[in-house]
Amino acid sequence: MPEATIPFPDHDQIRMLFGARDQYLRQVRDSVGIDVVLRGDEIRIHGDEQQVQRGLEVFRELRDIIERKGRLQESEVLRVLTNGGRETSEPTAINLFEKARKVYPQSPGQADYVHAIQGHDLVFCAGPAGCGKTYLAVATAINALRREQVRKIVLVRPAVEAGEKLGFLPGDIFAKVNPYLRPLLDALNDILDFDAVKRYLENDVIEIVPLAFMRGRTLNQTFIILDEGQNTTVTQMKMFLTRMGVDSKIVVTGDTTQIDLPPHVVNGLTDAMERLGQIDGVATVKLTVGDIVRHRLVRDMVRVYDEEAARTKVRKK
Repeated sequence: MPEATIPFPDHDQIRMLFGARDQYLRQVRDSVGIDVVLRGDEIRIHGDEQQVQRGLEVFRELRDIIERKGRLQESEVLRVLTNGGRETSEPTAINLFEKARKVYPQSPGQADYVHAIQGHDLVFCAGPAGCGKTYLAVATAINALRREQVRKIVLVRPAVEAGEKLGFLPGDIFAKVNPYLRPLLDALNDILDFDAVKRYLENDVIEIVPLAFMRGRTLNQTFIILDEGQNTTVTQMKMFLTRMGVDSKIVVTGDTTQIDLPPHVVNGLTDAMERLGQIDGVATVKLTVGDIVRHRLVRDMVRVYDEEAARTKVRKK
């Protein structure tokens, strides 16, 4: 069986390469299909010829990252695995102008998504939970606001319950819709500090509204984000998209595997991506399990659910 050896200067680099509880090692081993054995300060790779060559490329690239940065993150492991072990140019940072904070795309798919937003006035993005759809859209909106490309940000979400009926909710209309809009506020609070979020909301520079409140409005010089777009009907999506005014930008995100609409109702996100995707100035982006940047288990769980859904679909045919 073909074998190759990669030396490391010290065990600290090997520990970083393997990751906590050998997490990174398992990802590389499972992705490339190789066996890995540690002997002293060397890593020995076993597999067929093609697998060994691929393993060498991946481990050398990861070793270079460790030598340059003194650390290794899961997003970098995923990038190397998805890019075939080849270094890519550093993705464009999203400058938040907030205590020198910047947000970086964590995968090639995320980088394509950010570039699509920056280069188009209407972007549809579909992808699984945890792949940064909403987070990157909000970060890009903050960047556009602080560069004075827009004067306002509007964050929108349909008030659709995820498979359970919440019943009567106390309080005024804003208290009633707050649970539905909370994920958008969470993303905002994760990107900006509390005082900045409070100031923007109080001055109506950032507005978080349920989809039903968008009817009849025209939004000029506004960055508009519709989250959970898969839970809109075709009519609702048309209503929302036509709110777009002069010098405005719209990003629609959603996960088409988590549709909470009644059965046999066509969701507005899928319909719009198919219907409008060829229009000049419109971009469609599809993120995958490889773009998930939450806990490693999220990626594994999404993959298992997707595989089961695919098997169920085949059995029904």
